[in-house]
Amino acid sequence: MQNKFMIEYTDLSQPIYKRLKEMIRNGELKQGEKIVQEKIAEELGVSRTPLMKALLALENEYLVESIPRRGMYLRVLDYKEIIDIYVCREALEGMAARVLAEKKDKSAVQKLKTCFAPFLNQSEIDEKEYAEADENFHSLLIKLTGNAPLDNIYFFSNIHDKVVGHGLVRTPQDTLEEHFNIIKAIEDGDADKAETLVRSHINKSKELLINQHKIQKSE
Repeated sequence: MQNKFMIEYTDLSQPIYKRLKEMIRNGELKQGEKIVQEKIAEELGVSRTPLMKALLALENEYLVESIPRRGMYLRVLDYKEIIDIYVCREALEGMAARVLAEKKDKSAVQKLKTCFAPFLNQSEIDEKEYAEADENFHSLLIKLTGNAPLDNIYFFSNIHDKVVGHGLVRTPQDTLEEHFNIIKAIEDGDADKAETLVRSHINKSKELLINQHKIQKSE
């Protein structure tokens, strides 16, 4: 018999929050863009109240900022913050690769291989599709460890979302082989090599960003 006093409560802001994060990830909302609440509310078919609650949650996570008398905007990451994110990625994803190598989980390895299998033996790689595969790969590196604290640090602090919002730093031609070398080290159970390869992979992108910044400053 159903309890007549049971009340089902649904926080409508949660699905809106998740959808907004997807829009940030896939570039529907871009860094520096003004958030027109009326337009988004209409597109999502929601009222302003749960939308505002979702936006405030994103503001607390430093993905959105409220500018007095101007409105709410997607935050633009400055150079230092981007480099700091890559430093964190290097440590966290390197640790994740080590954990995965030590686990020797064949299903996890297969999931990582599936990310980039479609791009093997392709003369021309669609960068948008590759960017999605790259996003999925780096997300899986963390999630497949089954390490809840690591997962929480990486995703709750929005390291993943901020990186995705910044886009690909290096071309698929530069990184495809690196990804498969990482997967091979994990598959072989070589924890030291897996961690080293991931750290090197991320560090190369970081160094490229640093060099690009130096060139821009000198111009």
